[in-house]
Amino acid sequence: MLFWIISAALALLIAALFALALLTRRAEAEHPAAYDLRIYRDQLKEVERDLARGVINEADAERIRTEVGRRVLAADAQLAIADVSSQQPRALTIVIAATIALILTGGGVAIYTQLGTPGLGDLPHKARLQASQDLYSSRSSHEAFLARLPVRNAPQQEAGYLELVERLREAVASRPDELQGQQFLAQSEARLGNYAAARAAQSAVIRLKGEAVGASDFVTMAQMYITEADGYVSPEAEAALRRALRADRTDPVARYFLGQMWLQNDRPDRAFGLWSQLLNEGPEEAPWIAPIRQSIDDIAWLAGVEYTQPAPSEMATDMPGPTVQDIENAGEMTPEERQEMVQSMVQRLNDRLATEGGTPEEWARLISAYGSLGDEGRARAIWLEAQQRFADTPDALETVRRGAARAGVDQ
Repeated sequence: MLFWIISAALALLIAALFALALLTRRAEAEHPAAYDLRIYRDQLKEVERDLARGVINEADAERIRTEVGRRVLAADAQLAIADVSSQQPRALTIVIAATIALILTGGGVAIYTQLGTPGLGDLPHKARLQASQDLYSSRSSHEAFLARLPVRNAPQQEAGYLELVERLREAVASRPDELQGQQFLAQSEARLGNYAAARAAQSAVIRLKGEAVGASDFVTMAQMYITEADGYVSPEAEAALRRALRADRTDPVARYFLGQMWLQNDRPDRAFGLWSQLLNEGPEEAPWIAPIRQSIDDIAWLAGVEYTQPAPSEMATDMPGPTVQDIENAGEMTPEERQEMVQSMVQRLNDRLATEGGTPEEWARLISAYGSLGDEGRARAIWLEAQQRFADTPDALETVRRGAARAGVDQ
C-alpha cells in the first residue's frame, strides 16, 4: 500500500505542476510594437522642439507629425492584437490540465499493470531474509527432488566394461573391508549412473578410512548427490559438504558447491562471499573458475555489491585452461555438458603431460583436478607416476606433492 500512496502522490504533484504552468499567466517580454511606440512619441516631441527653435518650418513639422502619427496608429493596432491573442480560454485550459493529470495517473497505472507486479507486497530486508530461510528450511530432500525429474537413460557402456564392474561387485561383496575395492566400486558405479550404489560404496570408503578420511572423500560423496540431481544441492549433499569443510575449511570444491546451494536458496550475498574468494585464490585453470567468472557479476548485483572481477592470473597465461570461448559457453551448458567440458580440459592436460611432459606445477594441477572431479584413483595413479618422474628433483617433487595433498592422495 505504501508503494501506491507514494506513486499516486508523485503523479499528482507532477500533474499539479503542469496545471499551474497552464493556468498561471507568465510575464512576457516587451512587444516590439511597444518599443516602436515610445520611439515615435519621442520623435513627436523632438519635432515640437525643432519647430520652436526654428530648425524646421510649420509645413515640414506638419508633414512629420502626419507620418509619425500614422506609425503610432499602426503600433497601437499591433499591441491591441497581441493583447487579445494572449488571453487563453480558461475553461479550455482547465480541461487540458485535467487531461494531463488523467494521463499521468491513469497511464502510469496502466503501464505498471503490464510491466510491474501489482499484487506484490512490500519486501523489507528482514522479510526477504526470512523468506530465504523458509526456502532453505523447506527444500526438498534428495529423493523427493529426484522424483520430480524426468527419467533418464543410463549412459551406454561397453559390454566388457559391464562385465568388469560385475566382477568388481562380487569381489567387493566377498571382501567388504578392502578399501581400494570400495574406492574402485564407487567410481565405477558413478560412471554407470548407479549413484545410490556409488554412494553406498563411498560411505564404506569413508568408514574404512577412519581418522584418515579427508575432505575429498566427503566432496566425492556430495558430487554424487549433486550430479544425480542435475546440479541441485540437497540437504544430504550439503551435509557431506559441511563434513568436508570440517575436515578442511579451505577445500575449494566444497566451497564452490556450497555457494551454488546458497544461490538456489535466494542468498546471493553468501554465494558471492564464497565465490569471490575462490576467484581471488585461483588458480585460473581450476574447473570451478570458469562458471564463477560467467555468473559472479550478476551475483554481485543481486547481492548489492559493487564488484569488478580480478584479471586472470599471469601464471595462467601460458598454461592450459579454459579459453574465453569456454567461459562464454559454460553459462549456456547443462550441468552434464559443463561437467563434460571440465573433464575434457583435464583430459587434454593429461594427454599433453603423458606425451610431452610438463612442469611440476602442471602435474600438481592435474592431480588436484582429478581429485576435484572425484576421480581419486586416477589422481593417485598420476601421483605415483610423478614420484618416479621427479624423484631426482626434491623441490619439484614437493610442488607436485602439494597438488596430491589437495586431492587427498599424498599418503
